[in-house]
Amino acid sequence: MLTLFIGLIWIGGANVSNNVVETIQPLAQAIVAAHQFELVDVEFVREGQSWYLRLYIDKPGGINIEECAMVSDELSEKLDGMDPDPIPQAYFLEVSSPGAERPLKKEADYQQAIGKYIHVGLYQKTEGKKVFEGDLAAVTPETLTINYLDKTRHKTITIDRQQISQARLAVKF
Repeated sequence: MLTLFIGLIWIGGANVSNNVVETIQPLAQAIVAAHQFELVDVEFVREGQSWYLRLYIDKPGGINIEECAMVSDELSEKLDGMDPDPIPQAYFLEVSSPGAERPLKKEADYQQAIGKYIHVGLYQKTEGKKVFEGDLAAVTPETLTINYLDKTRHKTITIDRQQISQARLAVKF
């Protein structure tokens, strides 16, 4: 995974807006699309005492550090010019590739993952488990079907997509 770290940006201080991602996503999407990249995900999270605005971008054949830097510079310039500031506190801006364990968020992500090994976390246990890892066999708007190994037995499970807390590609060991 490539990660570009662009220092600390101070922008006021106040309560965190719940809509930072919703505000930033269209800006980021426009910048990324102009370069014919894909915006995989945007997140604004607190880790310890620090806040992080993270963008994950990709393109066929993978993204490189120069492309991450270019997107970071353009987004930083746009954010600096916004009034009022969409992010009222100090944060770190990171732009990187999604890596080998790319999250599955959009319908196209799921479609491209058919036949690949994935990790799925659930809100509630199904068949006694909250996590399944296996090959994604099928996708519908309502369900995912996964072929997985339970000890030494091959099994198949169909999961209601509303029960999925998170899904991503996984590395098979």
